[in-house]
Amino acid sequence: MELREYLQLLRRRWQLIVVCVLSAMAGAVLFTLQATPVYSSTSKLFISTPTNTYSDPYSNSLFSQERVASYAELIGGEDMARRVVDKLDLSTSPAALSSEVSTSTNPDTVLLNVTVTDPIPARAQLVADAVAKEFTQYIAELETSAGQNTAPIKATIVDSADLPASPTSPRPLRNLSLASFFGLLLGLGLAVTRENLDTTVKSMHDCTEATGTALLGSIRFDAKAAKQPLVSDLDTHAPRVETFRMLRTNLQFIDVDNPSKVFVVTSTVPGEGKSTTAINLAITLSQAQQTVLLIEGDLRRPKASKYLNLEPTVGLTTVLIGLVDDADATQHWGNSGLDVITSGLVPPNPSELLQSQAMHDTLQRLRAKYDFIIIDAPPLLPVTDAALLAAQADGAIIVIRHGKTTKDQGAAAAQRLRSVDARVLGCVLNMTPERDVDEDGYGYGYGPTPGGSATM
Repeated sequence: MELREYLQLLRRRWQLIVVCVLSAMAGAVLFTLQATPVYSSTSKLFISTPTNTYSDPYSNSLFSQERVASYAELIGGEDMARRVVDKLDLSTSPAALSSEVSTSTNPDTVLLNVTVTDPIPARAQLVADAVAKEFTQYIAELETSAGQNTAPIKATIVDSADLPASPTSPRPLRNLSLASFFGLLLGLGLAVTRENLDTTVKSMHDCTEATGTALLGSIRFDAKAAKQPLVSDLDTHAPRVETFRMLRTNLQFIDVDNPSKVFVVTSTVPGEGKSTTAINLAITLSQAQQTVLLIEGDLRRPKASKYLNLEPTVGLTTVLIGLVDDADATQHWGNSGLDVITSGLVPPNPSELLQSQAMHDTLQRLRAKYDFIIIDAPPLLPVTDAALLAAQADGAIIVIRHGKTTKDQGAAAAQRLRSVDARVLGCVLNMTPERDVDEDGYGYGYGPTPGGSATM
């Protein structure tokens, strides 16, 4: 992944990362509050040999250094702890006391630090001093050979234990810092994992790569669009209006030498916003003083007539079965000159009707009457209707929903169009979060319908 992709990942998954950091910090706070404070007190011993033990001072120092490591082991043993328990008449066991005693050495020196940790500060100081004193006697006994009056090495207390003023554990700032760090690592790890497992289209690049086509437009998510789905209800300079003007311009410049006039607008699966995209594209084209016809070609779940408040019973199906002619089924909408042929009655055999000779002849007649014909078609993957319509049109536009449509679905939809020799003009990325819209793109999107799903 490149740096830009990581930054986009952070923008998309920042909530997950924040939750991990806050959870880790909350755990650290809970642990800190519940933990029993522990205090540490340290005594320092100096290990030395009499000056006449060896012939030179260097040998004396080297001998003492060799002994320090062994003495560090002895101080933490139960034998030493038992002497302290007896000396201080403690109620704890030697094993328990031994677990509270730790030692450390300074490299290349003969200094030995004895540290005792205990929940009671005064007890930590008392035991640390007692261990140091007992150890000086213990060394004298251990190192004095039979027939000798003095030991060749001795331990001297050079620093007595102090009364600790603050606990060494828990340490709130350290705990919070560590929790934040590991929470951040966990959040980043989960974010990268989810990103790798998430195969949905999340960028313009994903959209074009999945479908193998050009990007015709990116429509930004807008929660208000559920109540105002049509661009005709907005100010002429509103962002979503500009979005569809850009889409209109891109369509007009796809192939200047061979201009197209019949476009199928479809999607991969339901709920990606293809109906509102088709309607608003048709409205925008009609506002440019073009004669435009919108055909509600989704005979299974027609939505366009509901958005435009038109009569749905007389429409495409009644034309195809010969009950009415084109003119009788055409309804005028708005003041821009947009004509609409709704779906008509929902038939039991929509696929057969859409690939019939009657459908072919109807499109040929309508081509001569309009500058542009926009067909709102069903999704590509559940049924074959859209592919059948695209094969008769000049090209198809695939609407891809950001964060819902998978790359495999986008690729499969484009392949289904190509399998019937339909021309795939490009894709439209819908419901794009503002953070993912490129700087040179406009944004507009379709929010959830009152029922909770995206508009179809």
